[in-house]
Parts: sequence; structure tokens; C-alpha cells
Amino acid sequence: MTLISFVVPAYRVQGYLRECLDSILAQPVTDIEVIGVDDCSPDASGDILDEYAARDGRVRAVRLDRNLGLGPARNAGLDRAVGEYVWFVDGDDWLVPDCLVEVAERLHTTRPDVLLVDHVRAHWDDTVTGSAMAEVFPEPTGPVTFRLRERPETLELLHTAWNRLVRRQFLAEVGLRFAPGWYEDVSFSYPVLLAADRVGVLDTVCVNYRQRRAGAITKTQGERHFEVFEQWHRVFREADRFDAGQLRAALFERMMWHYLTVLGNEDRIPAELRPTFFARVTIDHARFRPPGGHRIPAGVEGLKHRLVAAGQWRTYSALRATSRTGEKARRAAGRVKRRVVPPAKATVRAARDVALYGYHRAELRRPLDENLAVYAAYWYRGYACNPAAIYEAARQLAPEIRGVWIVRRDRVHTLPEGIEYVVAGTPAYHRVLARAKWLINNVNFPDSVRKRPGSVHVQTHHGTPVKVMGLDQQRYPLGAEGMDFTGLLRRVDRWDYSITANSFSTQMWERAYPAAYTTLEVGYPRNDRLVTATTQEVLRLRAELGAGLGEQVVLYAPTHREHLPGYRPPFDPERVLDAIGPSGLLLMRSHYFHDRDRRAWPPAGRDRIIDVSAHPQVEELYLAADVLVTDYSSAMFDYAVLDRPIVIYAPDWDAYRLTRGVYFDLLAEPPGPVARTFPELLDVLRAGLSDSVAADHTRARFRERFCALEDGQAAQRVVRRVFLGDISG
Repeated sequence: MTLISFVVPAYRVQGYLRECLDSILAQPVTDIEVIGVDDCSPDASGDILDEYAARDGRVRAVRLDRNLGLGPARNAGLDRAVGEYVWFVDGDDWLVPDCLVEVAERLHTTRPDVLLVDHVRAHWDDTVTGSAMAEVFPEPTGPVTFRLRERPETLELLHTAWNRLVRRQFLAEVGLRFAPGWYEDVSFSYPVLLAADRVGVLDTVCVNYRQRRAGAITKTQGERHFEVFEQWHRVFREADRFDAGQLRAALFERMMWHYLTVLGNEDRIPAELRPTFFARVTIDHARFRPPGGHRIPAGVEGLKHRLVAAGQWRTYSALRATSRTGEKARRAAGRVKRRVVPPAKATVRAARDVALYGYHRAELRRPLDENLAVYAAYWYRGYACNPAAIYEAARQLAPEIRGVWIVRRDRVHTLPEGIEYVVAGTPAYHRVLARAKWLINNVNFPDSVRKRPGSVHVQTHHGTPVKVMGLDQQRYPLGAEGMDFTGLLRRVDRWDYSITANSFSTQMWERAYPAAYTTLEVGYPRNDRLVTATTQEVLRLRAELGAGLGEQVVLYAPTHREHLPGYRPPFDPERVLDAIGPSGLLLMRSHYFHDRDRRAWPPAGRDRIIDVSAHPQVEELYLAADVLVTDYSSAMFDYAVLDRPIVIYAPDWDAYRLTRGVYFDLLAEPPGPVARTFPELLDVLRAGLSDSVAADHTRARFRERFCALEDGQAAQRVVRRVFLGDISG
């Protein structure tokens, strides 16, 4: 018999769902099943569940034909469960590795109706805070079970569905299911404890409770938070059914704690609704107050209870305002203590920066230029990537929008003729950044750039991610040395649009960069050229590189290792050229981070080896190449648009995966043959394995997942949506 049925509801959790499912399926206990319930999610959550179900027989995917909400979605999973126990795990949380060993042992030895497990709150800044488990049970209960009336303090544990496993037959016998609406955990979790004859507690941390920066209902203001009242009313109806008279006082205390917690959270109750919410609390206080009395907390919390009982909203509100003012004053005092006295003597450069900053501030007070768009790419390295493709499309579809590029002084010479530009750091630079309505970049603009009301920031990104990015890098400190994650989030909060090439990128960016932007999953504008290029253009580009008909052009383009400055994968270009054959041409391109390193590649000893690191348009190199050799670079996703052979050369995969972090197993889902050593790479090239039936099949699967949107129209879709306001599709 299956021991545990995991029910995983999924609604708008595409960025987190894979981590959740992986954390369950990787547990060393195998007698489990996972029932993933797509609650008619508008994102790719349902597709992810289907994907996992297709490759793991323990997973079943359920698709609801309309959005029912978290409670009914859990019920749909419960109806299909066959396990002895059911564990409702939310799709944005994840299990601690190997925790299921202790869970399974406790289930087997004590056979509880309900087993409560410990958790931590996993915050978006990679910090964790513990639960109340140690406070509620200073002495661990051990492998015993009890009834709630024997340990009423159990009610003080967090009232969620995911921190408890429930015996499925017990649920059927007592007829408990989830109610619809918000706060559905309340009217399930407390009645489950009231009805159980055998409650167990395992003080092992099993669940990482994700504290999302954006998108959680606990951070969504609105009147739906009033649904908490009906959920608590249901709790007291169930308390009557289960004859829990002596526990009513404890339930009442917990209800009041919960109501005041919700009322005090500005992320939930808007200011204009707080008096009404308070009045509802006062009504329920009178309705459910135990005849025999109840404990009133000490101090300020006790005063709040008395004010609720008396219906004194104005006094309650004034008390709350006083408390918040005091807290702000304490934080301000702490900032003063930490303030560093600036140096007395400023340098000439600092004085110039101050003057430019003042000029920038003055320009910010002038009106936005409704017809000015500023473009930038790769930290002002020049005219390239998605911004360049969008610029070209805007010239055709929105010619009234004036486009100006920002470029470093040492890269001005790389700009195509006729491109209007400003040099980074000059007064003209500060002027256009302050006044442009449209700001398009494939990286973030500097912190000094302000997000003005009415301005539109478009983050195009510059690749489908293999390596972890954004907030996810906090888990890999060697690859994130020196990163300011707080500053990163300030920059992300400026985004209005995030351009993605595929559903996978959308999922990862949502997790790595949580904010309120709108995702445009339209394909990558820079790849339009790969789709629309003609045979004549390809032949011209090959001829410019010295490649004639019948010659095999191999492009080698490794990525940068942030955690290993100066590292170069073991690669002997002359031996590679020999492996390609006498008609071969080897193009070598370093990462753009090395654009100022004149020794990016050592001088080649043969004329059939060309360093193309300085070539301004990588898309032209893709078009000219017959084969791409890369490692963990996003180049593989772009080159796959051409449906030409790709070889993955990953000599340091194990170290890279553990140190830098990756989003998917490249060795398990590659776009072509994989070589782990340099001799293996030579064997692949000699044998022509990159162009075989097996390689074609592997590449087709890769293209289906990552290149389905690349039809040559991505830039036009961006321009129509962003500049012209067309939301038709």
C-alpha cells in the first residue's frame, strides 16, 4: 500500500513548482504518490505537472476545467489519493532533503490520525526563521500520540494544511474537507485536531515555507481577507459537532490572535476597510466569547483585546499608530549610529559626479519626452542583442518614437552608421535617462536611474538561463560574491515588462526576480534574424569569414565562470581543427565580459583558426556556423533556432553545478552530444556524432521545449505591445 499521497495544488506557481516536485520525488522513501492539481492556472503550472507525470510513474496530473481555489483543488487531489496518509504540500514550498525517512518511521511506529511536523520560513533574501514548535513544546513529545484535550497548547502551532499528515481513512470517517475561499486552512486544520484520537508531533524540520516577495495572498490587499470570519465560524460549528466544549476557550484565544494579526497587516487590509474589519472582530468577540472566561494577554496585546470587546476603534487605531511611530524612531536611530562620516576633501572626479547628479535631478523635474526611447545592451557595450532588434522593429512600426543608444566611449566605433547615441556618463546621458518615457535594456540600468511615473522600463534579458540567476544565487555564495541583492530588487522593481523566449525562462525569472512586472513570453527579438535570414545572406557571411562551400565551420563559444576568474576550459584549438578535418574552419568567441582582455584567446598558429570575439553581431556567427560547441552558455538556445548540430563540452559540469548552480540537468536534457573531457570532444567531432539520427532526435526535443516561439516576429510583438499598446496577442 502507498504510505503517503502528496497532494500538490498549483496556481500561478510555475517558478517554484519544479523545486517542490523535485524535493518530494528525491526523498529516499519510495512508497509515495504525487497528485498534482492544476487549478486552471493561467501560467505553465499545468504543463509542468504533465511533464513530471510523463517521466515519473509516481506522479499523476489533474487538470481542473475552471479555477476553484486552493481548498477545492486540495479536495480534488484528496478524492484521487490512495495512500494511507495524505500530505497537502503547496506548490511554492519544498521539503527538506531526507526528511521523509523520519516521517515514515514515525507513521509506522505510532499510526497517528494526524502527525504534525516542523517547518521554517524561507524568506526571499535567503534567510530562515524558525516556527513556534520549540516554544509550544519545550520538551519534545517523542514517539507518542495524544488527544487535543490532553495537550491543548497544540492549537498554538501554525494552522496550515502542509505542516500535518492526516490519515486518509480518518478524514473519510469524520467527513472533513476543505472549504472554498481564502483562509481555507483554518477551517480544516483546527477541526482535524479536534476530531483526532491520536495526534503525534515530530519536531523535525520538514517543510520550507516560502515567504514570497510578490504574488502571495498574504501580500495582496483587498476585501477577500474578510473571508477569514466565515472560516472561523466553521471552526466553531465543527467544535460543536465534535463536542469540544472544554477547548472552546483555547479556540477563542487563537481566533482573536488570528483576527488581530490580519487586521494589523497593512499588506492585507487597506486603510479604508480597517474600521469595518475591526467591527466584525468585535461582533465575533461577543458571539464566541466562552461563558467561563478566557485568558487575556498581558501588556499591549491585552489592551487590544479590551478595546475590541468595547468596540473602541478610534482608541485602537491611535494605539496602533503610536506603536508604529515608536518602531520607526528606533529604526531611524539605528541608521544614525551606522552612518559613516564622509571624507572632508572631495576629489575632482567626485565633484564632477556631484554636478552631474544635480543636473540629472534637475532634468527629472522636467516633463517626460513621450516620443523618446533609450536603448542599451550589455552595460553599454554597444548596439546588440534584443534591444537592437526591438529598435529596428520600432523604426518600422513606431517611427514617431525617437531611439537613442547609450554606449561606452571606447565602444562608440562599433555602432552602425546612422545610429543616434550618447556616451555614458556625459550630461547628454543624464538628460536622456531622466526624460525618456521608454527605457529598453538587456541588463539593469544603474541604481541612479529613477523610475518616473509614466515611464516604461523593458527588461529584455539576454538569454535562456542554465545557471541560476537573481535571488536564487543567494544559495550559491561562491558564484554571487559581492552581489547586492537588496539593490538588485530595487532595480527589478523598476521593470514594467520582462521579455522571455519560452515558458521555462518565464518560470525561472518569476522565481529569480519576484516583482510586479508583466511578462511578455513572445520569443527573443534577437533571434528573429536567425529565422528570416536568406541563403544568400548566410553565404555572404561565410565568405566574409573565409569559409567556402563544402567547408565545415565550427563555432566554439564557452560561457564565463564568475566564480573562477580567468578560468579557461581545457581546449586545444589546433587539435580541434585536426578533428574537424582538412575542410574545417574553427571560430573562437570569448564571453563579452572579456571584451577588454586583448588576450582572450592565445594567438592561433594556423590561419584556419579565427578569434571572432570582437565580431559585433553574434547572430552573424551563428548563421555562418555549421556546428556550435559550447558549455553552459545561453548560446545553445539561440543556435538551436537554426536546427543545426550542437555539442555540449562540459569538462567542469560537476563543479559548476554545485558551485554556480543550474536550473536544469543539461546532461540529461542536452541539445546534442555531450563531451565531459577534451578527448571525448575530439571523438565526437571526428566521428560526426553531432550530425546523426540520435543527435537530431535529441535536438528536436530541445527545440520543442525552448524554441517553439521563435517565428521571426518576436520584435514586432514587443513593439506592438509596449509602444503601440496592442494587447490582442
